Amino acid sequence: MASLFRTPLLRTSRAILRSSSSSSSSSSPVASAFTPAVYQQLRRLSAETKKTIEAVLDTAPVVLFMKGTPERPQCGFSKASVKILGLQGVDPAKFSAFNVLEDEEIRQGIKEYSNWPTIPQLYVNKEFIGGCDILVAMHQSGELAEMLEKEGVLVPAEEEGESSPPESK
Repeated sequence: MASLFRTPLLRTSRAILRSSSSSSSSSSPVASAFTPAVYQQLRRLSAETKKTIEAVLDTAPVVLFMKGTPERPQCGFSKASVKILGLQGVDPAKFSAFNVLEDEEIRQGIKEYSNWPTIPQLYVNKEFIGGCDILVAMHQSGELAEMLEKEGVLVPAEEEGESSPPESK
């Protein structure tokens, strides 16, 4: 819970509330503090960043914003997320990963875009699914397998006749 107060919006909100409670203003400190100009300044997601994120989401039905690449993840949570997607049988042709360490705007903007404070973040058909903790829980419950199958992003099952090796004569 303490980690929620690490975000600039909440730190600023707390500071505004503290400073206004010590002053003798009769107007609401929250209403006056969050004017549109202040709110825009607090938000990190620019129109350009949002457009870039949406373009990344258009690249494949399954998109993972992660630290590093699937071949070389740079954090344990990203590594675990890639492993779970592999275990589930996500079709590599329907998968794309974006290394947030290469673009600071996207790294911060994706958190605002999804309203989720951590990376990695998984999207399926442009819908935010969750971070590593959510993926682990869904994987363990079987919910992730059901959802991925329903969305049609798994490697196609081979036909029965194709799976057996050719007979030698």
